[in-house]
Amino acid sequence: MIVAKEHASPLTPAEYFAWEEQQLEKHELIDGQVYPMGINAMTGGSKNHSLLAAKLITLFSNHLEGSSCDTATSDLRINIVGTNDYTYPDASVTCDDRDKTTTQYITYPCLIVEVLSPGTEAYDSPVETLHERGGKFRMYRQNPMLIDYLLVSSTSIEIDLYHKNEAGDWVIINYQAGDTVELKSINLSFPIEQIYRGLTLTPEPESA
Repeated sequence: MIVAKEHASPLTPAEYFAWEEQQLEKHELIDGQVYPMGINAMTGGSKNHSLLAAKLITLFSNHLEGSSCDTATSDLRINIVGTNDYTYPDASVTCDDRDKTTTQYITYPCLIVEVLSPGTEAYDSPVETLHERGGKFRMYRQNPMLIDYLLVSSTSIEIDLYHKNEAGDWVIINYQAGDTVELKSINLSFPIEQIYRGLTLTPEPESA
């Protein structure tokens, strides 16, 4: 477990913003305590992790050019609705006017992307395995504007999409080679191979 408990008392958001400006790596704020961003805080992200995030951000930005929506990289925090918690997804898109009034974070993205690096799913977070597959979803779904939450594998051609349908129910769609990914949040469809093209995929070894 990687924990950065350097503060005896919980931090306020203002204290967290000021503290993190002095750090060499990004930290998430959960229940007043700061935590490095999962396994990547210690080892750095894999090459595929970085390339996949960049390809998706470019894809979204090009598709949304000229619209009122903003595409963000992993440098932009998300404030969990109704809390003082802040996280850093790999990519996000917001089309909400309320997010245009904040400078250090957004709160109402319609699309959030997490790229899963080797070891991410097994990362032991202090907040109910926050970084495991689907762990953050329990927090992000508090945002009423969220429609699509994308979990992207960096070791195989596979994407899990958590999608909120018109009835308000969340469904999970698994995309694999040959499939077309559909993101209704930003009215975008693309063949899954488009973002994996040129990558060398090395499957994770199975656990004993």
